[in-house]
Amino acid sequence: MGSYSMSQVATLTGINAHTLRKWESRYSFIEPERTDTNIRFYTDELLRKLLNVSILQRNGFKISKIDKMSNEELHSNVTEVLLKPIEGDELTALMLGLLEMNEREFIKIIDAQILSKGLLNAIKDLIYPFLNQIGVLWGIDKVMPAQEHFISNLIRQKVIAAINALPLPDKNAPKIILFLPENEHHEIGLLLAQYIAKDLGWNVFYLGQHVPISNIESVQSIVKPNLLLTMFVTTVPDRIKEKIEAILSQTTVDLLVSGNPVNLETKYFEDRTIYVSNPGELIDILRDRIS
Repeated sequence: MGSYSMSQVATLTGINAHTLRKWESRYSFIEPERTDTNIRFYTDELLRKLLNVSILQRNGFKISKIDKMSNEELHSNVTEVLLKPIEGDELTALMLGLLEMNEREFIKIIDAQILSKGLLNAIKDLIYPFLNQIGVLWGIDKVMPAQEHFISNLIRQKVIAAINALPLPDKNAPKIILFLPENEHHEIGLLLAQYIAKDLGWNVFYLGQHVPISNIESVQSIVKPNLLLTMFVTTVPDRIKEKIEAILSQTTVDLLVSGNPVNLETKYFEDRTIYVSNPGELIDILRDRIS
């Protein structure tokens, strides 16, 4: 924690490097630190300020005006803007909620999106992209496990409540088994898949985290599913390939696989393996299979 490169700040805030340099030369609100070799880096505090600045700028505030704001005025204006968010600001606001561990603001944004779009579209348009942003922070060691767990649990509560509110599918509807294999514990993506599948009318058998692959054959014989779905967060591609092959040896149906595309060597997938890169693709697959 503590320092970010210019490219990392650009990725997280949506403010390109050219603009960051221009603002630095003209305004006082952005003053990055410098290494001994004169390379810029940005502190946690400055990243949070730039996230706020990006929200105000997209909502018509002039940079020259923002430059003169105190921190209190900056936060006050951002709060007012987020009461009536413009498309695109919600993701930045969620990132602030993560960094500041601000449950009230985080839940307010999620609830507003669910109310206006429904949970399915909120998943596609906001929650899934936000989880990808957390992945960026996680990959560069800029988010504490405690922060990630805090936000993940808030999302988890919302999704589980929504799953429980859905009606039971028809008993003759197609069946899908959802699980994470051994040593995979990040289940938010799997819960989102559970909601999507149940909302589309599938009978979902949710096995959860850290499921022994050796159990899959027995579960298949009991459930007789039409599809299996699993996900990987682990960062070792060879181990993922081994696990996929082990799962396929336990089942005769197609396996949907999702996770970090950097780590999923899709060229090695067998014929019964289908890579799912985002919720929209999962929706299309499940709709096709149920029709």
